[in-house]
Amino acid sequence: MINIIENKMSGLKSELGYRLALWQHRKNLPLLEARDRLILDTLKEEGAYITTLAQLGLPSNSELLQAANRQLSTMSPANSDQNQKLPQIYTVTDLPEFAAWGSEQRLLKIIENYIGLPVTFQGVHLRKDLPNQNQFGTLLWHKDSEDRKMVKVIIYLTDVEEQHGPFEYVPLSLTSFPAFNSYRIDYKLWQSGYLGINDEQLKEIIPKSAWKSCPGSAGTVIITDPRTTLHHGTLRSQERSALFFVYTANPPKRPELCTQYWDDTYARPDVAKIPV
Repeated sequence: MINIIENKMSGLKSELGYRLALWQHRKNLPLLEARDRLILDTLKEEGAYITTLAQLGLPSNSELLQAANRQLSTMSPANSDQNQKLPQIYTVTDLPEFAAWGSEQRLLKIIENYIGLPVTFQGVHLRKDLPNQNQFGTLLWHKDSEDRKMVKVIIYLTDVEEQHGPFEYVPLSLTSFPAFNSYRIDYKLWQSGYLGINDEQLKEIIPKSAWKSCPGSAGTVIITDPRTTLHHGTLRSQERSALFFVYTANPPKRPELCTQYWDDTYARPDVAKIPV
C-alpha cells in the first residue's frame, strides 16, 4: 500500500512539474511562418498532417533521398517462409544526411511549438515493412509511449497504395477527452497490455468509414503525434519502405523507450557495402 501511495505521489509531482514547465516555456516558443502555423494547427486538431518533401522544400531533401535509396539497396531480401514477417529496420541516426534533415531548424520550430517544450531529435529508422495478412505488432491499432506528446515524421520512399499498407489513423476529435470513445479505446488498449487492438475491436467503437488512410507517392510526408493519435500500419500484400524520424521533449517522460533510435537495438548499415 505504501508503495502504491508513493508511486501515485511521484506521478502527481511529475505531472505538476510538466504543467509548470509548459507554462514557463510558452514565452520562449519560436515564431512560425503562416505555412508552418497551418501544419501546427492541423496536427493539434487532427492528429496528423499530410504533405510532401517537395511542398516542405527543406534544403537537405535531395541529400536525404539519395542517402535513403543507397541504404535501401543494401537491405537483404525478405524471408518468405515467415508467417509473421517482422519489418527490416536500420538505425541511421548517426549518418550525416539523416541527421541533417532531422535537425532542420524549420522542422524543429514546428515540433517545439507542438510539444510546448524544448525538443530533442531522438533519431531515425529506415524501415522496410513486409507483406502480412494477419495483424500483429505495429499492424495493430496502438499509441506510442515514449512521451506525453511526441512527433513522428514518416517519409514514404516508395509509392504507397492500399496493397502496400499505408499509415492509417483515427482523427483526434473521435478519440480524445472528453469524448466517451477515448475511455473505451484506452480500456481496450489496457486490456491488450498496451500491445494494440485489431480492426474488429476498433469497429465496435469507431466505424471504419471514419478511419483515415494515408496512401501517397514516394516523397509523401506524414507528420503525426503517435502518442495521442490512435494509429497503425495496414495489412499489405507488397513491401513498403519509409523513414521514421522521432522527436520528444528534452527530456522525455520515458527515456528508456527512446534508446532504440540510436543504440544497437536494430541493425546499422554496413558502410562498406553502400554504393557510392
